[in-house]
Amino acid sequence: MNQNFTLKKSKLISDLENKGINNQDILKAIQKIPRELFLSKSFWNKAYDDNALPIDCGQTISQPFTVAYMTQLLEVEKGMRVLEIGTGSGYQAILLHLLKCNVYTIERHKPLYEKAKLFFEHNKLPISCHLGDGSKGLLNHAPYNRIIVTAASPDIPEELLKQLEDNGKMVIPVGDTTSQTMYLITKKDNNFTYEEKGKFKFVPLVGEFGFSE
Repeated sequence: MNQNFTLKKSKLISDLENKGINNQDILKAIQKIPRELFLSKSFWNKAYDDNALPIDCGQTISQPFTVAYMTQLLEVEKGMRVLEIGTGSGYQAILLHLLKCNVYTIERHKPLYEKAKLFFEHNKLPISCHLGDGSKGLLNHAPYNRIIVTAASPDIPEELLKQLEDNGKMVIPVGDTTSQTMYLITKKDNNFTYEEKGKFKFVPLVGEFGFSE
């Protein structure tokens, strides 16, 4: 990594800490990931800004704070089975892998799926990557200890709740296409608790149990 990236990454880590990201494992994992590799070269100068940036298929790589915040809410532990809805660039999946999770990820855009899968394979990352409708989850590998939804849903898909193991947690942004509330959902003895965790803005979750195309 060049010196400029190193300085910018250090500033980003400091900014994340100032915004309340106190999980050192998450911060160390973010420190390890070269975010510029998930962007076109025209955006490399902004790779360590705390902003969402465009990728292919009209999608985005999420703001680093949002990635770190959602991951911190999940409270993942080594060996947990984690389902990610919306592979996108693959950045979030790699972060979860570095946190020693068994990661399953699903993407509906074929070019993004193919690019991420190739990246995982090239870097020998044991991330299970799938093409399909993320609003339906990934039933054939369920249940999961954690589910993270990286796109805005009009409501909470029942299919995803069914795929959550007991004592499991899910984070999902719910709302319209302009603004959403982040929910942390915890399953205990087949009952669910719902906590609101702030306002965010994501690209829409498109699919049978999401927004229509």
